[in-house]
Amino acid sequence: MPKLKTCKTAAKRFSKSGTGKIMRNTTGMNHLKMKKTKSALRRLTLKGTVSKGFAKVIKKQVPGLN
Repeated sequence: MPKLKTCKTAAKRFSKSGTGKIMRNTTGMNHLKMKKTKSALRRLTLKGTVSKGFAKVIKKQVPGLN
């Protein structure tokens, strides 16, 4: 059986939670931060979960998340 290659860009973007869900960073934190309220910026620092269908794709790309 050949080794499974990890998609390094996906491995940097996604992580696994303690319950086994795949977590992602929220969008909107790269620029135009002066317009956003402090509470919005705090909310954007939290991680979100990935949908079930998209999680299957990510698990194929990053075998270490299984």
